[in-house]
Order: sequence, then structure tokens, then C-alpha cells
Amino acid sequence: MRRLIDKVAIITGAGSGIGEATAFKFAREGAKVAVCDIKLDTAERVATEIRDGGGTAMAFEIDVTNKASIARMVEGVMAAWGRIDTLVNNAGIVQDAQFKKMTDEQFDRVIDVNLKGVYNCTKAVVEVMLDQNSGCILNASSIVGIHGNFGQTNYAATKFGVIGMVKTWARELGRKGIRANAICPGFVETPILRTMPEKVVKMIEDRVPLGRLAKPEEIANTYAWLASDEASYINGAVIEVSGGVTI
Repeated sequence: MRRLIDKVAIITGAGSGIGEATAFKFAREGAKVAVCDIKLDTAERVATEIRDGGGTAMAFEIDVTNKASIARMVEGVMAAWGRIDTLVNNAGIVQDAQFKKMTDEQFDRVIDVNLKGVYNCTKAVVEVMLDQNSGCILNASSIVGIHGNFGQTNYAATKFGVIGMVKTWARELGRKGIRANAICPGFVETPILRTMPEKVVKMIEDRVPLGRLAKPEEIANTYAWLASDEASYINGAVIEVSGGVTI
């Protein structure tokens, strides 16, 4: 049985990696998917593939730091489908550097996208969800947001911050029928890892008790479950999907 039939989902950063896998998964589960990405061509490619496979999807070009672009997307979704059931705040960037070498520009840019961008997107949909008396907000955090990581002061701060957001939203919005949760992936097979030397990737794999990296689909599966009625009592949770790497 498909879990998300007729539900409407907005997924940011859906043109590649975990976001792309999540868009495909939600569509397979029956959702109508707003494929949102800063690159319109990649968003259109994903949306087209979903439609070619019998699903329902529209592509939107949005910059999560630009409220006007987010507002246009929300207006388009509401005009087409009339509701918003799930927001997956997946869009994010990295600009790593040791703290002593990190520039203000690197810090500010990651904060603007990974933290303020989550705020911007959620702010744009929350009134719709309040009017519906239902909704699901899912934030992409990271194991780095719980445990920190060398050279990622800015990234860790944002991923810790979005956990604080979902816990606050869970308290504020729960009685309005809106659930908020966060996922903390570990090491995932994404295009970024393909640029790393094989020896480095092997070292990463060796740190994981399961002995391998996650597939983007495994993160997407968790998002889809959290968005479904099967997770109707999951609120304010922070779920590691890391293969046990933090043990």
C-alpha cells in the first residue's frame, strides 16, 4: 500500500542527491511533489522523470535565501493542488574550513542557506498548515549537528540549529495538528563523495559498523515514513540514519 496517496509535498534541494531520491520516493508513495531547486534545469529533469513514471510533480526554481522565490513556489503549489501536507527542508551547502581560517563570508553563507533558509521556507508554508490543522515539517540535520566535526563550525551550527527549530515547532504547532521532526544522516553516497580519493572513502566506510555508506534512498525512506500516517505520533524527534557510526 502506498503511504502518501494524494498528499502534497514540497522538497527543497530536490535536484540531486538525497533531495532527488526523496522526490522520487514520495512520488512512488503517491504524493504530488513540488521539486524545488536553485537550478531549474535539474528540478525540471527530476519532475519530468516522475511524470514519465506515472507520478505527479512540478518543478520550481527557488533560492531558500530569497523569500520572493519561495512565495512564488508556494503560490504555484496552492494554485495547482490546494494544500501542503509536507515540507522537507533538505537544501543545504558546505563551506568548510578550520575555525581559525574560516572567513565571515563562509560562515554567513552557510548560516543563510542551511539555517535561515529553513526558517524562510517553513515560515512560507506554516499558515497553510495551520488553516488545514495538519502538516508535517521535516528538517535535514546531520550527525555533525549532534556531535560536531573538524572544520565545520558553520555547518555544525546550522545542523544543531535546525534541531532546535523542530523541537520548538513540535511544542508550538503540535496542538494544531502539525508535526515537526529532524533526520540526522551519517555518510551518504552522494556526488560530493565521488570526488574524494578511494582511500578516503574506504576510511569513512570502515568507521561505520554496517561497513558501508548510506544510499540516498535510505534517507528518503525515512523521510517518507515520517511524512506518513504511520508516524502520526512522532513529533519533535531527532532520528539518526547513520549505520551506527556514532556508537
